[in-house]
Amino acid sequence: MRKALLYWLFIVCLPWFGCTQEKMYSHVDSLGVDPVSYADYHNKWFNLADGLDYIEMDAPRKSILNDSKISILKVNPNKVDFQMLSASQNDSMPLTADCWAETYDLNVVINAGMYDLRRKLSSKGFLQNGDYCNNPELYPGYNAMIAFNPNDTLKNNFKVLDLKCDDWHKVKSDFQCYAQGLRMIDCNGAALSWNKPQSCSMLVVSTDALGNIYYIFTRSPYTHNQMITFMRGFPFKLTNAIYMEGGPQTSLFIQVGDRTIAKVGSYVSQTFPNDDNMEFWPLPNVIGVKLR
Repeated sequence: MRKALLYWLFIVCLPWFGCTQEKMYSHVDSLGVDPVSYADYHNKWFNLADGLDYIEMDAPRKSILNDSKISILKVNPNKVDFQMLSASQNDSMPLTADCWAETYDLNVVINAGMYDLRRKLSSKGFLQNGDYCNNPELYPGYNAMIAFNPNDTLKNNFKVLDLKCDDWHKVKSDFQCYAQGLRMIDCNGAALSWNKPQSCSMLVVSTDALGNIYYIFTRSPYTHNQMITFMRGFPFKLTNAIYMEGGPQTSLFIQVGDRTIAKVGSYVSQTFPNDDNMEFWPLPNVIGVKLR
């Protein structure tokens, strides 16, 4: 009971204390855009650092809300280190993406999958960090898995597994960190069809044949099938795309030198049908990227 009370006091008081206090970003959805910074990556790749490239593309179709942009961070996994961070493994206090970054000296922070609304510190899907499991159970129907920090250093540093192509029982010990989610593009680059006609802000993670990682964000709401179509039309071929989060919890935070890019989601049809969210939400589990 005491822990629950402390958790809710933290959530209520978050805007008034902590590392987010008086934080100003040069590029935040719905909070204003610095045109000088934006011009650097509008429909063209911009090199943020060795191993990190960023672009903001015009979506092929206009959304009902916001700027109809698709923001993409391309990550070379050989130039960075990845971390899995869970509030339940630390002090049980979820942090906003920028606070996770500041606290653990990270350059990039994203959602580590959806979390259980009944147990707010727990991932909805399987989530593991070394010997610690935030959620040790595979979620039925979630057939994609992010995997990073391999036990064999000769293996790729970061992969998105398709659990319909990869045998989970054979690969579940290959890496230190795992985060489960829903497939959007399979191991062969084919589109998956989603039956639920929901539109939302969203974050997707995918890979290409060269092993590059793509963090794909849109604040403007699209259906999952629309986003799948957009991704398959990109000039670079993606495989193994995994849906990580949608709606106001959706977070992409990038900080390299004096350049900060902060992306926050909002809209979810039926449950959160507005474009009003103006701040990062506290997240119980995140994936961090640190430049080497």
